[in-house]
Amino acid sequence: DMEHSLFPSRVKVATCNMNQWAMDFEGNKSNILETIAIAKKLGCKYRLGSELEITGYSCEDHFLEFDTVRHSWDVLSEILATDATDGIMVDLGMPVIFKGILYNCRVICVNRKIVLIRPKLILADDGNYREPRWFTTWIRRRVEDFILPDVISKVNGQFLTKFGDAVIRTRDAEIGHEMCEEMWNPLSPHIFLSLDGVDIIMNSSGSHFEAQKLRRRLKLIIGASAKACTAYVYSNQIGCDGNRLYFDGSSMIAADGEVLNIAKQYTVGHYEVITAVIDLDRVKEKKVSFKSRCDVAKEVEPYIRVEVDFHLGGSVEPISAPVHVKNIDALMLSVEEEIAVQPACYLWDYLRKSGGSGFYLPLSGGADSASVAAIVYNMSYLLYERISEGDERILDDLRRVLRIKDYFPKSAKDIMSNILFTSYLPSNHSSSATQQCASDLAEEIGAVHFNIPISEIYSAFLNAAKGSLTQEPRFMSQEGGNAIADIALQNIQARSRMVLSYMMAQLIPWDRKKEGFLIVLGTANIDEGLRGYFTKYDNSSGDINPIGGISKSDLKKFLAWEIKNRGLQSLKPILESPPTAELRPLSNEGTYVQKDEEDMGFTYDELRVFGNLRKPEKCGPLAAFKRLVEMWNQMEVEEVASKVKKFYKFNSINRHKQTTLTPALHFEGYGIEDNRFDLRPFLYNNSWEYQFKKIDELIEPYKELRKSQANGAGKEKVQ
Repeated sequence: DMEHSLFPSRVKVATCNMNQWAMDFEGNKSNILETIAIAKKLGCKYRLGSELEITGYSCEDHFLEFDTVRHSWDVLSEILATDATDGIMVDLGMPVIFKGILYNCRVICVNRKIVLIRPKLILADDGNYREPRWFTTWIRRRVEDFILPDVISKVNGQFLTKFGDAVIRTRDAEIGHEMCEEMWNPLSPHIFLSLDGVDIIMNSSGSHFEAQKLRRRLKLIIGASAKACTAYVYSNQIGCDGNRLYFDGSSMIAADGEVLNIAKQYTVGHYEVITAVIDLDRVKEKKVSFKSRCDVAKEVEPYIRVEVDFHLGGSVEPISAPVHVKNIDALMLSVEEEIAVQPACYLWDYLRKSGGSGFYLPLSGGADSASVAAIVYNMSYLLYERISEGDERILDDLRRVLRIKDYFPKSAKDIMSNILFTSYLPSNHSSSATQQCASDLAEEIGAVHFNIPISEIYSAFLNAAKGSLTQEPRFMSQEGGNAIADIALQNIQARSRMVLSYMMAQLIPWDRKKEGFLIVLGTANIDEGLRGYFTKYDNSSGDINPIGGISKSDLKKFLAWEIKNRGLQSLKPILESPPTAELRPLSNEGTYVQKDEEDMGFTYDELRVFGNLRKPEKCGPLAAFKRLVEMWNQMEVEEVASKVKKFYKFNSINRHKQTTLTPALHFEGYGIEDNRFDLRPFLYNNSWEYQFKKIDELIEPYKELRKSQANGAGKEKVQ
């Protein structure tokens, strides 16, 4: 007929960034329905959503509760009871039980019917992922009948559907499915689906952010569309859905090795819908002309087809020809740009979903707390930008957070004056320089700032302890001081700040005659956590730590970026100052005597190297030593050995501290988060006697090897 004969080979599809929230069935359903409505309004015939979008991806052990599965079917029935799926194929994600086994599934619907339930074939089980804890993999190409629950049958009269790894065949296209981890696997389903003639691959993902990960993801999707000669449609979750991860969106549509459209990687919004036109004739032409592919394809075991009487292509209004993103590299952010936006978007999600009314930040005048303050400023900057563009939903969210009914921001700084409260908490060992830095930064970004000395609190603790001690604790720089007392005196200052910070966070809204509570922000970077250079339960503790997964080196780059791109000139003296805890007495001139890198015995750059060797590279002490002898070839072999031993000793001694770290946003691949990501003991024999003995045995051979290499006598390795 005329409706489907104008441009039958062109298909318009929609994919979505979905800001879902684990176990928030009502909110998730609302986002799903709104994105379907947008896709239909834009003339699309297929709408793809993110992995497990009905429940939210990060339900974790809630997946084992039958209520979670039951509520998923309830939500699906409520969607099918509306006209949402009329005239459009809707691809949803939810957990499904089949024959007493729980599967992570796609549920594809059209015209109020379920045409296929496609379970996941390969589960993610490394890093932050634990999918096999809840789900089971399905067998490739197996398809069985699935009896639908009564809650569905009562809505649409449907009793049976297909469950398994099948291809959907419409009147004009063949559609295959791939889910998140399956794309990263060497035997990705898209390989076999494309060889069996599938035109479009739909991939629903729950892929979280990690520094520079988007580059790897793009290569996979572009490569899949080019090598497999298919169109590739990818949907990802975006935002914080209830844990330490930020899902970084970037939903996209690709064909023939080109990106046709790509969504934002970061947003303070609830969702984003993007569309693209796919030319199916062009897809088929590429398949036919790739002759070596054809030779392999004829031998591929065919998939079962699920026939659906539905047209994806054609329209009364001609669909425009495909276009593509011309400069994809321009979308790739540097690490400092990622720090500028990813934690900012995460914090907004955390704030609006938690019910908090703002943030409280202990502002020390150092680089770490300054970075957190700048991140909150960037959050306000992004909010003001979207509100200025007319985003009413974000404005409503902000009014709800601030508990101000008719609030309309005049600037990002205006938002900051209502949302961020900072305190400088000086002891007798704090310098006037850091106090000025903290005050200047708070004023420049618009935060409400307090100066609250802790000297009396510190003295009270010290006096209370003296009554039970036979000696007076002193710093090492003082007469009669020693290392044990020195550390104890430092720690009580840091812990006093934590207690006072939580008190202030509770009382500030009350004092301002406002409802709500403030979320306390942590300020410890990943490298100090890795070394154990922090006090357990100190003022770096908090409710959430936006920089706990970020290296000190990258934070410095970020501060420089903020100076240049946000004009925050108060960051300059902070960036130029040496990092210091200011927990020991100052010199007679009132200047620093304590420097972090000297205290730790490592530079921050060295700690980053150790972090990458220990976690992503899976190196124990011996393997790390072998790598570093070559990497640090300007350093004496004995010094390399000494640093390796020192690192592993202090990391193991302080591992217990990492079990109590404030939940930190995942950023670097060498994260130290004990509960989810970096799973190791917290009680070690920290002498590492056997491992260090093996290092000692290699010191002389490596010294001889270096001598021979210096004399040009080969490059044989020490075994």
